[in-house]
Amino acid sequence: MSADVLALEIEAARARLLVLRMLQAGRSGHVGGALSCIDIVTALYFDILRIDPRSPNDGTRDRFLLSAGHKAMAQYAVLARRGYFPEDLLDTYGGLDSKFAGHPDMHKVSGIEANTGALGHGLAIAAGMALGLRMDGTASRVFTILGDGELPEGSNWEGASIAAHHGLDNLIAVIDVNDLQISGRTTNVMNMEPIADKFEAFGWAVTTIDGNNMSEVTDTLRSAPLIQGRPTAIVARTIKAKGISALEDTAQSHYWKPDAEALLEAHVELTNTLVQKIKARSDELMFTSRGTK
Repeated sequence: MSADVLALEIEAARARLLVLRMLQAGRSGHVGGALSCIDIVTALYFDILRIDPRSPNDGTRDRFLLSAGHKAMAQYAVLARRGYFPEDLLDTYGGLDSKFAGHPDMHKVSGIEANTGALGHGLAIAAGMALGLRMDGTASRVFTILGDGELPEGSNWEGASIAAHHGLDNLIAVIDVNDLQISGRTTNVMNMEPIADKFEAFGWAVTTIDGNNMSEVTDTLRSAPLIQGRPTAIVARTIKAKGISALEDTAQSHYWKPDAEALLEAHVELTNTLVQKIKARSDELMFTSRGTK
């Protein structure tokens, strides 16, 4: 599947509204990180991953792991948009016996490849998957999204070492660097900069992008692996709670419990963004149609 940038931006805008829908149902959630990485998750599922929602366990599929499992609202929203399950199931988010909890569960939700959220484990799991797929002679790729707040965990660097040692160029890790975690600025809590240099020192091919710029995201993901014989690390600079002006770049957004007024204001803003993008898409198609006559 290959989608144009504006179409992907519209999908990301719809997914952001689904995050609010879950927030309304569960009354709280890890909104900030979900919204910072949702452009990347959208690009993966709608443009990059070789997957089929009708056959979620097909052995030839690409794999995606959300290492920062608390950002699950982003993955739930995009999985619903991609057709893994009906959108109205998201209205159970956070409820008793709901399949959709604060962290993803592979035994409950179609499309989830691993239970994540014990921060620092995702990269090692992804490396193991990539190695196993290569040993099986399968051309599938493994993508994972890490948060900058989980990088101090030592298991990340064990996974990074294994991936480089085995030359796992079927492994692509995106590091969502929004510089915020529950305790404040990541650079103040535990500064892991320069992140790109660290991955490069471990033997990875590395590039840095604007993770909320859909054009940069898709161009970079499509070009992976950056170097044959090396795993790829994409350092994606993002804005926490991207899309909700009142929350952007705030530690408050990490786990948000909005009142009715704040939720309505966020919904209005995200709806306006979606409408503007749909109009731009309509104008684009009209201009293209006229040009072909």
